[in-house]
Amino acid sequence: MRMFFIVLFMFIAVLLPAQSAETIVDSARNRIGAATTTSRSRMVLVDKKGGTGERIIDQFLKKGPDGDRTLIVFQRPASIAGTRFLTVENSNGASDKWIFLPNLGRVRRIAAAEGGGSFMGTDMSYDDVASANRDVSLDTHTLLREETVDGKPMFVIESVPKDKSYQYSKMIQWIGKTDKITYKIELYNKRGALHKVLEVLTVKTIQNYETPVATRMTTVTAGTSTTINVDTLKYDEPIPDGIFTQSYLETGRLQ
Repeated sequence: MRMFFIVLFMFIAVLLPAQSAETIVDSARNRIGAATTTSRSRMVLVDKKGGTGERIIDQFLKKGPDGDRTLIVFQRPASIAGTRFLTVENSNGASDKWIFLPNLGRVRRIAAAEGGGSFMGTDMSYDDVASANRDVSLDTHTLLREETVDGKPMFVIESVPKDKSYQYSKMIQWIGKTDKITYKIELYNKRGALHKVLEVLTVKTIQNYETPVATRMTTVTAGTSTTINVDTLKYDEPIPDGIFTQSYLETGRLQ
């Protein structure tokens, strides 16, 4: 009987880390309870020679029964102003993506195979833009260890995509044990080499939510980076459903 309990305990010990890792990741991605988020941000691009460029974007996010809907509108520079990008999460956890490019004058759907492509010349891919709302069921999560970074206790979790066609072979995340903020993500390419690193640089309290207001994505293999600085952000502002449509993507106007 004693041996039975020892074996049972060992079996539970094997199962618990995977279960708790998924719970931790889910709580990190859903820690902000606001129904909507509206923001304006400055994206600062740095090339491998140190040259810089800037993008100004407005972002609108609204939660729904089947998942989140996100619209990004480029305001500057003039060469890409009016570009609009829409992501709609489905009930199965996957996302549909569309983009409107003013110079083409039409809406184009982003195929799953294009998810790894650069998002408007930044260090983020189309999939990266949608990854904050990535459903936990799409990956297998393992708690690797716990460690302290800059005085903050962290969970270090490895997430391996179940879909082997996904652009990354694995993601390693550092999630605060107390605030559930994802402070860092290492993204590994298909060869298993470190490809990108996403880091939270600054956190501020906005409407009682601890909110990252400066983040940086570095493409290690290219020596480039994109820093997103949030200039204004509001939670629970009314957002009409009509802006999350292909019609709005094409016209920029509510029907």
